[in-house]
Amino acid sequence: MHPLYRPVLDLMHRVARDIMMPRFRNLAAHEYGEKTPGDFVTIVDRESEALLGEELARLLPEARIIGEEAAAADPAIVDRVGEGVAWIIDPLDGTNNFTEGKSPFAIMIGLSVDGAREAGWILNPVSGRIVHALRCSGCYINGAQVRAKRSDGALPKAAIATYFMPADRQADVRRRAEGKLEIVDIPRCAGEQYPRLILGRNDIALFERTHIWDHAAGALMLEEAGGKIARNDGADYRLDVPGTGAIAANSPEMWELAKAVLFD
Repeated sequence: MHPLYRPVLDLMHRVARDIMMPRFRNLAAHEYGEKTPGDFVTIVDRESEALLGEELARLLPEARIIGEEAAAADPAIVDRVGEGVAWIIDPLDGTNNFTEGKSPFAIMIGLSVDGAREAGWILNPVSGRIVHALRCSGCYINGAQVRAKRSDGALPKAAIATYFMPADRQADVRRRAEGKLEIVDIPRCAGEQYPRLILGRNDIALFERTHIWDHAAGALMLEEAGGKIARNDGADYRLDVPGTGAIAANSPEMWELAKAVLFD
């Protein structure tokens, strides 16, 4: 566990209790809107990020704060993620689910040092499940160390966010997967997708968008549980190297299968 495991977790529970859950299925019309078509932001995103940023800065004063909503206002703050210590905050992952009054959604916090993933926390406010990882020290769910496992079923289960793809790419993915992978529904929440890979509900996830706040925590958890994430061409997924697209899988062997089926 990271030395700040408990203070960060206590802060996340506070945000969930005081800001998030009171507004779940209780958002007023003026409390949410679209940042871009189909991409929602709520008063919960903004208030959660403000409190998380303020308190995380107290826990680690030398750390830079990079929050999703702050980056929406000033994208340049992401450019310095490779410099020094940084907290990376997704104050409400799965915002679209939240606005529709359904789960999953999550609070995600990552800690990086010179662009390297150092620690991560993901809290599911509805179930209370906490996933935590510390570099070179393992992945933990509700305090118990876990290893990623294969799903049941004849074919590997692949969660593919096809709605971010052009129509021709969607068709190509489905053609390639036929008879080799079972395409399953995605949760529209990276904070749920990574636990699904670790817990054996899914074997593969294909991400089109790789914003650092969506992946800083989960990518480390997957790696510490024995899985693999990398760019579609096999390049390392790094927080300080911009790019599009990544394959995540519950083992290196499953990652190679996914790449062979979907891209080779």
